[in-house]
Order: sequence, then C-alpha cells, then structure tokens
Amino acid sequence: MHRTAAAARRLLAASALTTLFAFPVLAQDATPADDGETIVVTGSRIQRNDYNIANPLVTVTAETLEQSGNVQLVDTLRQNPALISSFGGAQTSGSNAGFGSVGVQLLNLRGLGENRTLVLVNGRRHVASLSGSAAVDINTIPTDLIEGVDVLTGGASAIYGADGVSGVVNFRLKRNFDGFMASGQTGISSRGDAGQREGSLTYGKNFSDGRGNIALSYEFREQDRLSSFNRGRTGNPLRTYGIVRDPADIPDNPNVPDRVPTNNLRYADSSLGGAIDVDFDGIPDFTGEGKVYDRGRLLPSSGGLTQGGDSTPLAGYQGDLQAYNRVHNFNLLSHYDFSDAVKFFFEAKYVKNKTSTVSQPSFDFFTYLTPDNAYLQDQFAGLAADGALVSRDNFDMGVRGEKNERETMRFVGGFEGEISDHARYELSYTFGQTKSKVLLTDYRIGDRYWAAIDAVRDPATGQIVCRSDLDPTANINPDNYDAPATTFTPGAGSGCRPLNLLGNGSPSQAALDWVNADILNRAKIQQHVVSGSISGDFGQFFELPGGPIGFAIGGEYRKEKSSFVPDDLLQQGALADFSLQLPEKGSFDVKEIFGELSVPVLKEVPFAYNLSFGAAIRLSDYSTIGKTTTWKVDGTYAPIPDITFRGTWSEAVRAPNITELFAPRNGGFDFIGDPCDPVYIGEGTQYRVANCQATLAAAGLTPEQIAAFNPENDPTATVSLPGFSGGNRNLKEETARTWTAGVVLRPSFIPGLLASFDWYDIKLKNAVNTATAEEVAELCVDQPTLDNVFCQNIGRDTTTGYINSWYVQPQNVANFRTSGADFKLNYGFNTAKTGSFAITLVGGYLNKLEFIPTPGASVDVDREEAYYPKWNATGDITWKMDKLTINYGVSWFSKTRRYELEQTNANPDIAESKYLKYKEKWQHDLYVAYDVDERFRFYVGANNLFDQQPSIASSNYPISYVGRYMYAGAKITM
Repeated sequence: MHRTAAAARRLLAASALTTLFAFPVLAQDATPADDGETIVVTGSRIQRNDYNIANPLVTVTAETLEQSGNVQLVDTLRQNPALISSFGGAQTSGSNAGFGSVGVQLLNLRGLGENRTLVLVNGRRHVASLSGSAAVDINTIPTDLIEGVDVLTGGASAIYGADGVSGVVNFRLKRNFDGFMASGQTGISSRGDAGQREGSLTYGKNFSDGRGNIALSYEFREQDRLSSFNRGRTGNPLRTYGIVRDPADIPDNPNVPDRVPTNNLRYADSSLGGAIDVDFDGIPDFTGEGKVYDRGRLLPSSGGLTQGGDSTPLAGYQGDLQAYNRVHNFNLLSHYDFSDAVKFFFEAKYVKNKTSTVSQPSFDFFTYLTPDNAYLQDQFAGLAADGALVSRDNFDMGVRGEKNERETMRFVGGFEGEISDHARYELSYTFGQTKSKVLLTDYRIGDRYWAAIDAVRDPATGQIVCRSDLDPTANINPDNYDAPATTFTPGAGSGCRPLNLLGNGSPSQAALDWVNADILNRAKIQQHVVSGSISGDFGQFFELPGGPIGFAIGGEYRKEKSSFVPDDLLQQGALADFSLQLPEKGSFDVKEIFGELSVPVLKEVPFAYNLSFGAAIRLSDYSTIGKTTTWKVDGTYAPIPDITFRGTWSEAVRAPNITELFAPRNGGFDFIGDPCDPVYIGEGTQYRVANCQATLAAAGLTPEQIAAFNPENDPTATVSLPGFSGGNRNLKEETARTWTAGVVLRPSFIPGLLASFDWYDIKLKNAVNTATAEEVAELCVDQPTLDNVFCQNIGRDTTTGYINSWYVQPQNVANFRTSGADFKLNYGFNTAKTGSFAITLVGGYLNKLEFIPTPGASVDVDREEAYYPKWNATGDITWKMDKLTINYGVSWFSKTRRYELEQTNANPDIAESKYLKYKEKWQHDLYVAYDVDERFRFYVGANNLFDQQPSIASSNYPISYVGRYMYAGAKITM
C-alpha cells in the first residue's frame, strides 16, 4: 500500500518518469555480403546474399555499444526511435517498481508495451523474466558477445510467432570467436554517486581445422543504489518542487494559472513522529514529540497537501532513484561441423541477478489510541481523556523495500546442414527457465501491529505491556473487532512487545522485531520450444529473371509455464500494508506450422535493378484461445542501384499471457483521484459532467450533496482504497494490422552515403487492456454511457458518494493506433592526412499514438506525452586517426506535454505556458579511445557532458537524474 494523496500522486507521476542517459546509436543498413556468401537476416528464415529486405531494419553495432559507455544495454537501445519508451532505472526502482520487477530492463517497441515486443537471441525466443508475462529482462543478455542488435518493425509474428505485434528485437551473438578478450569499465556521476562497474572475460577456440568452435564468456555488471535523499531536487524539501493548485486562485480566475510551482510540499496532517488529534476534529493538535502542531500553509484542492509546517515532506518519500543491481552472466557458445550435411550447435547460459531497492515507509492514518494507552498518557496526560487519533509516516520503523534474486538458465541445441545445393534444414530445441525470489522487507504483520500499539501499564508491575498479554480476549484489529489474532496466541508469553508511536525514533527495536517481517515469495517460469524447418530455393527446377524463388517451411511446438507462490503471510492476508495474495499458476502450449517465400522477379535489367516480392504465413493452435493465422506480404523495387523502394503489409496476433488469463482474485490498495471531484471533473471527456451527476445520484446523493461533493478536500477520502484484481480466462487474441513503406538511398555519386526513410502504421484491435484503478474510475464516467464494463468495477459509498472499492481485470476492449516515420543517414569517408570520419543521424517522427479504451469511446491521444515525443533524433560523428578514436554525439527530443490533452482542452489556464510542457532533451556525449597497440585499448568518456537537469517538478524527465556521468575503461584482445 503506497502513501500519497491522489493529487500528489499525479504531480509526482512526472518524477516517476525516467529517461536514462544513452549514447547515440549507430543505426545502419548493412552492406551487401560478398558474392556467394549467404547470410541470415532478422525477419526471415530464408538465407540470401544481400540485406535488401522489405521490413525497416535498424542495426545497433557492437562498436556502438562499446562507445556508449553505458553499463545497461537499455540505456543505449532506447536511443533508437522505435525503442524510446523502453524503461529501466528509476522506473524499476523505489516506489515506481512493480511487485517483483525491481531492477529489470525492458524493451518497449513503438510504445505498445513490453509484452508486445518480441525479444530474440540469435533468432530464437528467450524465456521471460517476470512471472506470468512474456517480458525479457535485458540484463540477461551478454553484452560483450553481441555482434549486433536488429530492431525490426512489423511482420514478425508470421516469422517468429506471437507477441511480436509491434515488431522484434533480435540480439545476434558472435560466432567463431577465437582468442582471448578481457574488458573492464568503471564510472560515476559528477556528484560522486550512481556508480557503475562492469568486467568481462571471453575465451574462444577454433579446432578441427575450423570445423568446430567453443567460446566461454563471463560478464559482471553492477550499479549502485541511489537514494532520492542524495539529490537536492528530490531529497531537500526546499529544492523539491511540484506544480499544484494555487490557493490564491480559488475560486478560479480564467486569466490566472490554476497550478503553480511550489516547494516544501508535505502530506497534510501526518508527521514523521505522529500528528496527534486529541479532540477528534480531524485536525492535529500536537506532534508526537509534544509540541503544538504547525499545519503549514494549506493547499486546497491539491489532494491533501500543505506547504511547510510539521507534516511529512514529499521530498525523498518515493524512495530510490536507482536500485542496486548486480549481474553475473555465464555463456557457452559452440558448434561442430561433422560435414556439410550435419552441423551441431549448442548454446548455454546461466545468469544470476541480484537487485534491491528502498521504497516508501508504512503509514498510519487516523489510527486510534485508547485513553489508557500508556505512551499517550505519559506524553499528553490530561489532554487525551478520550484517547487520540495518530497519523504518522513510519520512517523509523524500517522503510519498506524489495530484494530480488533471479536465476536464468537457457539451453539451445540442434542440428543444421545441407540437404542439397538448394535446400538446407534446421532442427532445434530451446529450454529456458527463470527462478525468482522476491523478498519484501520491513512489512508490518497486521494483528501483531495492532496488539503492539495497544500498550497499557501492567497494574501488578507498572511496566508498559501489550493489553493482549493481560487480556487474551482484547480486540486485535480496530477495523474488525471480531477478527482474532492469526500469527500469535494472545496472553502471557505471547512475545508481544509494546510499540510507541509518539515521537520520531520512539519505537523500540524489540517491538519492531516482533511487528515487522520479511516476506519471501517465489516464482518460476519455464519455456520449451521445439522447432524444425527446411529452407532453400527452387533453383534446381527453374529460375526467374531475378533468380531462384526462395522458400522456408517448418513447424514449431512451444510450451510456456509460470507459477508464483506468495509467502504464507500474504496468502493469509496477514499484512497491514499488503492485501491478500493467492498463488498464481498457469500454462499454455501452441502448435504451429509456417511458410515463407521470397520471389526475385527481376535483377539488373533496365529500370529494374532489383524487383522482388515476399510472403509468409503462420497457422497456430493455442491450448487457451484456439486457432489463429498471421501473415505478411512485402516487396522491394530498385529501378537503379542508387535507390530502393520497400514496403510491407502484415497481420499479427498476440495471445494473452499467463497472468492475464490465470491471475487469481487478489486484494490490493490504490489511490484514486475521483474524476467527479471539482478539481478533475473538467479534465475529462464531454460525457464526464453528466455521467458524474448520474453516478452520484445513483449512489443515493441528493442534488445538494452532489453540488457540495469535494473528496479532494476530505483527508479520509484521499487515502489508499482497497480493491481487487484478477485474470480473465475469456480473453481472446489481439490483432495488429501493420503496413510500412520506405526508400533507401545509396547514391553512387556520393560514395559512403547511405540514407533511408520509412513510414509505419500499426492498428491494434481487440487489445488486452488492464486499466489501473484510477483509469477504471475515469473511464467509467468518460464513456458515452454509464452502461460500460468500467462502471461495473467501481463502487461508491451510499452515504458520501466517495469511491470505496475497485476491481481491475484485463479485457479485449481496447484499440491502439500508432504511425510515424524513422529516418537514418550514414556517411563515412577517409582523408589522406586527417584520418577517417563517420557521421550518423538517426531520427523519428511520431505522427499518431492513440488509445481507445472501449468501442465508441473518446480517443486518448498519447502523442507528445512523456516518453512519446513528436520528434527525436540522435547524431554523432566519429573520427579515427592512427591509434586515436573520438566520438561526439548529441541526443535530442522535442518538448512533451506535462498534462493530458483532455486536461488542457477543458482547462486552458491549468498552468503557465512554460510549465505546460517538459523541456527538450539535449544530451551531449563524448568518447575518447587510444589503442596502445593491437591488443590494448584504453578509453574515457562522459555522458550528458553539459549536465542537463530534469524539468522542474520532475526528478527523471526529460533526462536522467544521474546528470553528468564519467567513465573509464580498458580492453585487451589476444
């Protein structure tokens, strides 16, 4: 359960955004292979002798990864326009980390989500890293073994199967590595924190006259934990800003901005040592230390915030900016060619990943202390005759955190070889397994906590003890007086230790040891894939003018299994800060057949240097959703060698994952900013006002009560609300239609120049959407009618009309639409005296990113929101002369909106113009390397050279919290 008021959660959403520093990506189309050399291209199972494929394909080279200076791969890959919304860093640290996902690095292709991004290694699937999902943690990929990373948009499902509705990211690893390589790097921010280290050892050996090869690799990567308290703009109340409602603009003056930057924000009427209300008027009278309570400057309609005073600061509250992450990665790559007809290959990996982070403290809100509470009487004798209410943020009780250990194993083995001069086969088996231990630290056990704070004096000894020790029938849970103790037996010798809530640092260690628990949860994911294919061409029978028709046919069987077993205390619902969690277990299998054709119609004739078409189809039969069909058609046309036109048209599907299907009905807590509150009612669709009036009336409110409805000014309404979430076994597949069209230029009159421009358009229908509790509340009243699936999942109190319950469940109700363009330019040339130069420019234009939550609903326009800029570009220049290499790069994207379009359209004066958008990202990077000899390279570098800082009221956007980052490293090759 997270502690923050609804509006505060909204203003801090910006702080949750993370755009990590990254080095410019060298994105390029590969040059054609040498004559007669066949290659395997990402996005096709047909071997060919050139890279002229129809799909837009961007390759990130091993050299680019090395020059980036980034220990985390995602930091570099998210420079690609297609992957700009990928996440890691602060998004998987502190309070922003999802349960069990601390420290993961996930790719998000085209902004359609990590579960719709298919991650491959050497063209084969990789086991997922998070239970119940298809998401692959990029921490499991060995960086030094990467030969290149191919990013492909559209058409992937027909080739590789489900989950690639937005495209595929394929990590191609080195083959035939011969020799020894060692590397090491260390780096730190200019503020002396956020350190990162990595090191690797790789040894490979060719044998049997090159027929065989074996390579072993070990990599170590580590990044330090960075607390938000370590940075002034996130940890110092006077330097930490939010943009909140201006009390001077109530009632609203349309000529005055509604929201203004404000520092020293605090959670109203709660304090580190306790905010004590002795007269039960809902306003604290004293601090837990005994002084008169200073409420500070009240900020109405801000979701329960004040400025200054004794309340708990928001600064530092959300926990870490960066989780601790340590990775040990072992890999073996091998093959042996018995003959051209029988070639054996085998890959193995073992990855041990350890992460940890600190998030929010537990909190008490209006917790009742009885009149005879010994600590209360000692502190406020004569002032608390009827007891007191305590609101408190429990930093002194052990801030809640999460520690994860993940073990990933993957084995790939098989045979391949030539059947004839025109056909070859491949048969492989892939096994992957991820086992996780998720340890939640310093969580309160509910019945023990309530017993411990009910502290009285033992009349026989005068010592302060737990009431339940003296009276085993005493109430344990103040919210449910009939609830018995479940984790201990009340009475003498129970072990209960009295807990003092009055004053920061007052709880004794003995009481905390009895109350707090570390909660161990376990997860296991398994993947089995058996695949066989025959590919080749029909050249022995006939050829077209452009060459023989290529083909690939095959079949595949895949089984996915996932289980999650919560700690016994979670299964009992025994925690005060976490609802009931039940085990989750599910599996599915799929049987598939596929085929692919490549038809080279013309080649090297007048007006048709190249003309070719292609097609692919895959028929699948899932144990969960039944039969599906995916397909694609494509074509390329080069009237002359200098210019190539290309295009694709495809249909892809994604089957729902195990969690979406099989998640049990679990309890939870969430904050909901009521869309019917006056603060938010004008920020929705044209249906919101009328629907809010209707839903409040249906809850039993009178017209007068509806007119006075204002939960944002009621502290009892701006707390975490209980609810439920669960899976949906009636889900069906979601379907994406994608087309791409582009042009590639290789002008012969400018040797060394390569440029391309590609347009993409993706329409995703019947998309599986799991709305958050906040989104459910908003979507309920933003639809044309209240008769929708979302209103069925929101409950309201029949006395106050406040939201009092919620239920979230995945549904096939959403549509997504995204379109835009990618462009890239590479230009390289040599000079006689000043060395060689390579210039790269990679950019993207986002034309459309829309979400429709239900059929007929209003369109949610996400373009130009955070992580989805309209324009982005990365450019760099590399200069090499003799032993010196210098690379200078700039990463940029355009301004993005701080508020949703619905908010600014309905409320034009929501904020001053300069605060309506986050500023542009401008990141400058420098890399300098010197080759001492052929075997030893030393390098230094700096990312975010000019130390650009995030926008006001944001800790991580549009640029990382790290700031300037400096590193040095060395590489030895023998």
